[in-house]
Amino acid sequence: MNKLLIVGTVAFDAIETPFGKTDKILGGAGTFIGLSASYFNLKSAIVSVVGDDFPQEYLDLLTARNIDISGLEIVKGGKTFFWSGRYHNDLNSRDTLVTELNTLADFQPKVPENFKDADVVMLGNLHPLVQSSVLDQMEKKPKLVVLDTMNFWMDCALPELLDVIKRVDVITINDEEARQLSGEYSLVKAAAKIHTMGPKYVVIKKGEHGALLFHHKDIFFAPALPLEEVFDPTGAGDTFAGGFAGFITQSENVSFDNMKQAIIQGSNLASFCVERFGTERMQQLTKEEVQQRLKQFKALTHFDIEL
Repeated sequence: MNKLLIVGTVAFDAIETPFGKTDKILGGAGTFIGLSASYFNLKSAIVSVVGDDFPQEYLDLLTARNIDISGLEIVKGGKTFFWSGRYHNDLNSRDTLVTELNTLADFQPKVPENFKDADVVMLGNLHPLVQSSVLDQMEKKPKLVVLDTMNFWMDCALPELLDVIKRVDVITINDEEARQLSGEYSLVKAAAKIHTMGPKYVVIKKGEHGALLFHHKDIFFAPALPLEEVFDPTGAGDTFAGGFAGFITQSENVSFDNMKQAIIQGSNLASFCVERFGTERMQQLTKEEVQQRLKQFKALTHFDIEL
């Protein structure tokens, strides 16, 4: 069975949207990626850090999904990373209310020995030096390295970010971040510029408007599924990344054509994530529901045309 190594935050979130608010609930990029990837036939491990305030029930949830947590450091007397945010009415913009790095501030990632030969590495949104440290610990070159990042690191750690970007095969960022990183407004030009930084593949996420996959002159677009209910977009991008990386890991195929399918798989899983607060929907999701919605995606995008 193929191995997926996931690096990213395991955290507490407190979320407020026009539809309600939560107290501290399970969150973090690594958590969403891991839960999403668990719907595929693979072995996965999360490299992250939490404090001893992190509930055992959350650890049990991860292990129940066949996620190896031997690389999840638990700091005695430490507090788990905490983020709180309030979304605006359009759910596309938000205000960060609280960010407490806590144990994440001094995090030194340790890759489990049995995952130093992982087939795919998914570098979730973290400091670029942490992402680079994980790649340094790999004993053989992975078939694919996927990087997710955000504008925060472009603002405060750009040289380190550019260093790790050189080492990855795929980068996933949203449209605003692609424009900032490249200095280009056109997303086609932005992707071309980012290709020159190292990645062979560029995935630009556009939220409710889908995602674009670029491989030099080849372009693929996947729509987002129109939904009746959107409660909370937190973690949707990470869920997308987990579906993308999970499908690639399972299929052992890193071609452009297979990545098209991976984009659809990621979009499909992300469409569930937004239907409830935090990880709630992903915890309840069945494989039958995933397959049924994939059929909806196919119906949404498939057409025959006479030329």
